[in-house]
Amino acid sequence: MMSLTTKTFHLISLGCAKNTVDSDSMAQLLINAEFAPTDESRNAEVLIVNTCGFIGPAKDESIQTLKDLAAEKKTGQVLIAAGCLTQRYGQQVVEQVPGIDGILGTRRWMDILAVVSQLRGGAHPEPLYHLPDVANVGRDDAGTQRVNVQGGSAYLKIADGCRRPCAFCAIPLIKGTAISRPIEAILADARALQEMGVYEINLIAQDTTDYGHDLSMRNGLATLLDELSAAVPDVPWLRVLYAYPGYVTDELIEVMAENPQVLPYLDMPLQHAHPDTLRRMRRPANMNWVYRTLEKMRATMPDLALRTTFIVGYPGETDAEFKALMDFIEEIKFDRVGAFQFSFEPGTASENLGDPVPEAVKQARWEQLMERQQAISLARNQRLVGASLDVLIEGQGDGISLGRSYRDAPEIDGMVIVEDDLPIGAMAPVRITGAMPYDLTGILDTAQEI
Repeated sequence: MMSLTTKTFHLISLGCAKNTVDSDSMAQLLINAEFAPTDESRNAEVLIVNTCGFIGPAKDESIQTLKDLAAEKKTGQVLIAAGCLTQRYGQQVVEQVPGIDGILGTRRWMDILAVVSQLRGGAHPEPLYHLPDVANVGRDDAGTQRVNVQGGSAYLKIADGCRRPCAFCAIPLIKGTAISRPIEAILADARALQEMGVYEINLIAQDTTDYGHDLSMRNGLATLLDELSAAVPDVPWLRVLYAYPGYVTDELIEVMAENPQVLPYLDMPLQHAHPDTLRRMRRPANMNWVYRTLEKMRATMPDLALRTTFIVGYPGETDAEFKALMDFIEEIKFDRVGAFQFSFEPGTASENLGDPVPEAVKQARWEQLMERQQAISLARNQRLVGASLDVLIEGQGDGISLGRSYRDAPEIDGMVIVEDDLPIGAMAPVRITGAMPYDLTGILDTAQEI
């Protein structure tokens, strides 16, 4: 039997890119304390799962991952459950998964060393809890970079938490209100990424358009983008994710349009298109603003790629409301759409609405929306055949390379399939030769240099 290697850790990160950044920050702290990461859970002294607790399926995945590790845990190993699920359901998680030794909440990821030290220090008959009051958390990067690097691309977290009142969302309960990172800290992280040779920086937060509000900044995101582009002139792609409707200002549009580093790409989750549904969601319901803003952005940035997200089957969604949503996506013709079926979340403002829309209706509406959007996405992609796009290469083999254009955010959008073996991490010019609903195909554009 293999023995444990002391001062080693095995970390599993579940959920969104924001969670992944927190996981990488915990790993940085452990490595700085001379712990070594390992991909083999059976050999690690410290087992960590950074959980997701946003919706039901994510909770189930987190619980199952913890159960799997707990079932195989050996003498001398400690198991720590961190992140969103544990922040919200700490005691329940312990009851469901015997064998957990430590519980670490969302906004105290920087306490990982203290938790590990205490657990390694002796017997721990009861789980050790580090659960903060998310209403009273401050700014603390613990001296770490708040980034996650994947090849030539990186996520950079600019804020955490959310102050929006969305009725269906548990994030404010889990993360607390929005707290922006100081702009100097963000710029320092960006400079470090530039030194690594990163081609793409994806700015992430629960709501990037709220950046700087708590720092008394006006148009904080536009200001940040201006300063970032000056600070990292060698990073060609700066991408904005998770914009909130109503807060995409004229100043932000101007910065995006005039700065070639800021990609003409916007991920703005609208969640629905019928004002009555949006009001029940406690979301911005001014659809005139949506139409005006999207029209303004497309006029200013003709190559703009638009992504959004919708929820179908929200409590009270009528056939007429769903039809309005379908008419809206037909009219606007988004490049990318993500859709989810409503997931009932106890404790949220929507709890009193229940979950009255039958599952079969939710499924049928989801399928209808996605089928329609596939046709729209295909038509949008077909317009690019013959164009030359810069593609960030992320994989290759057997004469084929896979990468992303400016139109494709990592993990959520499509790929460009290139008929050539190109070096991973390179930015290559690709002539588009074919289109599918999600992906493009192409060949190296020999008229240009890599």
